[in-house]
Amino acid sequence: MKEIEIFSPATIANVSCGFDVLGCCLDSIGDKMVLRKTDEPGVRIGKIIGEKLPMEAEKNVASVAVIEMLKDLKEAPGFGIEIDIYKNIKPGSGVGSSAASAAGAVFAANELLGNPFSSHQLIPYAAEGERAACGAPIADNVAPALLGGFTLVKSDDPIKVIELPSIEGLYATIIHPQIEIKTSVSRDILPQTVKLKSAIKQWANVGALIHALHTNDAHLFADSLNDYIVEPHRSKLIPEFDNVIKNAVEAGALGGGISGSGPSIFTFSKDEQTAHKVSIVVDKVYNKTKIPYHIYTSKINVEGVKIVKRQ
Repeated sequence: MKEIEIFSPATIANVSCGFDVLGCCLDSIGDKMVLRKTDEPGVRIGKIIGEKLPMEAEKNVASVAVIEMLKDLKEAPGFGIEIDIYKNIKPGSGVGSSAASAAGAVFAANELLGNPFSSHQLIPYAAEGERAACGAPIADNVAPALLGGFTLVKSDDPIKVIELPSIEGLYATIIHPQIEIKTSVSRDILPQTVKLKSAIKQWANVGALIHALHTNDAHLFADSLNDYIVEPHRSKLIPEFDNVIKNAVEAGALGGGISGSGPSIFTFSKDEQTAHKVSIVVDKVYNKTKIPYHIYTSKINVEGVKIVKRQ
């Protein structure tokens, strides 16, 4: 194989009560990436279509991740790798734009190399790509992108990730207001200490949500989508957040929250028909504002990164 084309999916991180640990993978939103072998050694960015991102290999999250992976090979590959990125996920949207680039790059490079690493072994390399984007090797977006479905980051040093099942037929509706919320700002707004009562409610919901995923219990899943620690602070940065969630639930959504650090808002629905109803009411909420926005509906992707073509 000399070249591989992949679909690298968008993701939802910080799934309500699972701040910094729970994420899930989307199916209809994502980037296209093409990686090919070159005679010239090393890793380089060939082209980037769709967004203005760094072309320098040491600054782009995709090439940084692959460079880190190549360091751990027992033998040099004997060829270089060129990366083309067709960006469909807007940076700063809250649905894992940088994670899609980093996860897709290590997945495709691993295929070109003959799969020396498992999917779980690829996660720390993709997380190093995230470090280039936000300053920390976080895994709550790259893990579901690589593994599919829902994932739980049990530890970040060293990175340990647990794969979780999904609720059968689960769909997500995401609204992305076209405003910028810097991750640094959304971090700074968070309290450094929390009340024990709130913490108890939070970890009870995390446990219940994971049990709901394992038992395919949509009712328990819905009852667990409550964030008592982060959302009350970050939601103030997102216009119409409370109205979006309220109207979505009235339309049949199981619940929702802030995707990543925002500004995107996600909701979950038990099926595609309900997810589309939710998209209609969410559209009505934001249509009354002067803020441009995009709305996406997607089933949960249980595969992760997908191979489109290889040659």
